[in-house]
Amino acid sequence: MKEDFLHYLWKFKKFDTLNLKTSNGEEITIVNIGQYLELAGPDFFNAQIIIGNQKWAGNVEIHLKSSDWYVHHHERDAAYENVILHVVWEHDTEIFRSNNTEIPVLELKKYVDTASVTDYQSLMTPKSWIFCEKQLKEIDGFALKNWQERLFFERLERKSKPIYELLQQTNNDWEAVLFCLLAKNFGLNTNGEIFLKIAQSIPFSIIRKESFEVENLEALLIGNAGLLESEKEDTYFQDLKFRYFYLLHKYQLEKKIVEPVQFFKHRPDNFPTIRLSQLANLYHSQQNLFSKISSSDSVQNIYEAFDVSASDYWQNHYKFDKESPKKKKKLSKSFIDLIIINTIIPLQFAYAKSQGKEISEDLIQLLNEVAPEKNAIMDKFSSFGIKSKSAFETQSLLQLKNEYCNKSRCLDCAIGMELLKKS
Repeated sequence: MKEDFLHYLWKFKKFDTLNLKTSNGEEITIVNIGQYLELAGPDFFNAQIIIGNQKWAGNVEIHLKSSDWYVHHHERDAAYENVILHVVWEHDTEIFRSNNTEIPVLELKKYVDTASVTDYQSLMTPKSWIFCEKQLKEIDGFALKNWQERLFFERLERKSKPIYELLQQTNNDWEAVLFCLLAKNFGLNTNGEIFLKIAQSIPFSIIRKESFEVENLEALLIGNAGLLESEKEDTYFQDLKFRYFYLLHKYQLEKKIVEPVQFFKHRPDNFPTIRLSQLANLYHSQQNLFSKISSSDSVQNIYEAFDVSASDYWQNHYKFDKESPKKKKKLSKSFIDLIIINTIIPLQFAYAKSQGKEISEDLIQLLNEVAPEKNAIMDKFSSFGIKSKSAFETQSLLQLKNEYCNKSRCLDCAIGMELLKKS
């Protein structure tokens, strides 16, 4: 048993509240359970409890055993001086405040129906994947939808933190932030952090100035990726290398090769050469990209803005000096969907929040137009009866799995709570 189950019992009064007594035999009447803030300090604040004939206002602390009070050193912490009731599953010792006055104890296990404990233990019994996998089909659709919305915005809050950090680093230049985020996502999981460092190594003012010549953008990006260091006969390689060193001199930039980009285990279309060329072409073809996508409420408009290909040279190359069958290296719809999910939606959310605007419904509507993600987690949810129709739903389920299921936070989860209530 875990403490969060006792929090759940107290919060929802899942016990016999009519016949409560302290460990010393005094009658207890709960007027107000208090506020469950999940912060440092006592578990429930500003509770109102009648003990005997005396009404008390203060805090409630909850433990599995009374002795946990001393295990956690609460007797030394002034934040616990105003605890008026110690709620425990098992009472194994008396506890005292720093002034030696005894704190009343409620031993909860005497007042909890065994069925509630059985249901909790059943929910928390390890399964093959997640605790509630066999009960997911029982969840009310309306309750699930509301929970998915909250999960989605929890995920956006987490994704917006690095955006605000980038904003500080770029002196509140949203266009520069977008460039860094796009670079990271163009690099995917393997090269994402490296691409981000490459983007950060080039002042965005230079990207703006050189965006009219796509070869110059390619030279800067591919050069700082360390892909122009060798000597090759390839004329395009030589041209980019000349441009790269010319631009370093022009803008008095230091050569900043962060770390080697990875080709290994990538499909050729995801080679760093191809993705960096596509990024360069995007900024060559789209001026003021941030203003276009920050307010876009149409997936089709975003697809049109990202309708770019790698440069002509890369139509029959994946690496310098190695010719390959000709293929137009356009950004695919599935790749743009990833950009929408991981860059555009979080950026729109963060920007609107910085402007004091409410666009929650717009974001949900936009992401409902994007196809659901395909991965092992979605396959598992689908096998247990939760099938996603859009990227909004898959993003919510990823948040659920990573932040609740993987961390056994069933009693913080609306699904877990719904299952316990139904039982």
